[in-house]
Amino acid sequence: MTATDNRVAGGTTGTTSTALYSHDLAPTKKEGRRWGAYNVFTLWANDVHSLGNYAFAIGLFALGLSVWGILLAFLLASALLFLLLTLSGYMGHKTGVPFPVMSRIAFGVKGAQIPAAVRGAVAIAWFGIQTYLASSVLNALLVALFPGLASWQEHTALGLSALGWVTFLALWAVQVLIVSYGMHVIRRYMAVAAPITLITMCALAIWMFVRAGGSISLSTAQPLTGAAMWLQILQGAALWVVIYGTFVLNFCDFTRSARSRRSIVVGNLIGIPVNMLFFATIVVVLSGAQFTLDGRVITSPTDIVQNVPNLLMLACASIALVVLTIAVNLMANFVAPIYVLVNLFPRRLNFRRAGLVSALIGLAILPWNLYNSPVVVNYFLGGLGALLGPVFGVIMADYWLLRKTRVNVPDLYREDPGGDFHYRGGYNPRAVWALVPAAAIAVVVALLPAFSVVAGFSWFIGAILAAAIYSAIGDRRPQFRDVDGESIAVPAE
Repeated sequence: MTATDNRVAGGTTGTTSTALYSHDLAPTKKEGRRWGAYNVFTLWANDVHSLGNYAFAIGLFALGLSVWGILLAFLLASALLFLLLTLSGYMGHKTGVPFPVMSRIAFGVKGAQIPAAVRGAVAIAWFGIQTYLASSVLNALLVALFPGLASWQEHTALGLSALGWVTFLALWAVQVLIVSYGMHVIRRYMAVAAPITLITMCALAIWMFVRAGGSISLSTAQPLTGAAMWLQILQGAALWVVIYGTFVLNFCDFTRSARSRRSIVVGNLIGIPVNMLFFATIVVVLSGAQFTLDGRVITSPTDIVQNVPNLLMLACASIALVVLTIAVNLMANFVAPIYVLVNLFPRRLNFRRAGLVSALIGLAILPWNLYNSPVVVNYFLGGLGALLGPVFGVIMADYWLLRKTRVNVPDLYREDPGGDFHYRGGYNPRAVWALVPAAAIAVVVALLPAFSVVAGFSWFIGAILAAAIYSAIGDRRPQFRDVDGESIAVPAE
């Protein structure tokens, strides 16, 4: 089976545009969908436990939140994410289309390139950064196993050491190879990586708890209290949602292959609220135990792994972190730009070729230089949340509030002026009118120091504003026609 199996003709009539349709972009057949609840769960079992997420969560402890404050922040965030991701997942299951095609519903068959390009650009950058983080873990392991390799870190080219280049390119090639075999291999990789990740992180937390004498610090030396504590809890929860703002948009890339809505709900329930609280518990154990031992606040699990005294344990933990990071990259940062590129060049690119192009761009931007610049990372993340929130607001308002989940799927692949999603020259001006002011306000809130108190809520501000504006000005006329002018509206399930 290839990456393009299990697709229907998707309206392949004489009016289907070759500029909008390809085998990879076509809706999935319901009888050929293979993602069950366990597969949906493995998405979160891997992604939640990424190194970047640990760095963020441990940062809450460093900022002065107590153990109970961190747990509450993640409880609030998981409830919000469960709701948002379930709604987004339903859209993919019903229509069977990937995110770039889903965007055509609200933005038009040509206007969809706007949100798709934003999502794809963000993903490519993080693909490179996550690969660099995984290569750093592999570097530490190789130096521990073969001390002579330490000399390879003394010489650099384009900001990366010789050993760094070797490990980065090796992991880069592994990911390209996995993606070249398609979504079914990605699904299988997730299924194997998830238990490895959960067992490894649980074992690491237990080891640290025992090492700390069965006692962990519940807060730093100067914990937050009162209003400052509650603000940090709410901001922590909001920023956690912002981190998943990308995934909330293109969750349909995966749920288009889900067997049923129940698979999505059960997978999300175990993978988000349950798994995130498990993740938060590991975070507080690791950070609290380290603080008990030497009063030091760690920044990532790699700080602990690199200090594991047993070489075998060090090797197992390091390999597990590498396996985890590859899993996170595949689902969060590789699939999205692949579909974006296929959507841009459906006649020239398929899933495999688009994966290679995406990976080459991720290498060409020299991501380690991006990651090592705090200014770039901070503004990149701030802009990310500010832009993606309004996009999400427009898409959700159009699908759930205005269309009431009824979508003429074949018209998503047609450029006919009378098509449901042609709008004005292929662009929906009302979606743009809702997006631009909401995005501008969200960017200002996210990046200007004067709004630092509410900067963490920029994603929500942008999403709510865009949804409200679009709900007020969006086209409410039911336009569900086929080529003969007869109604073929997809009924709500």
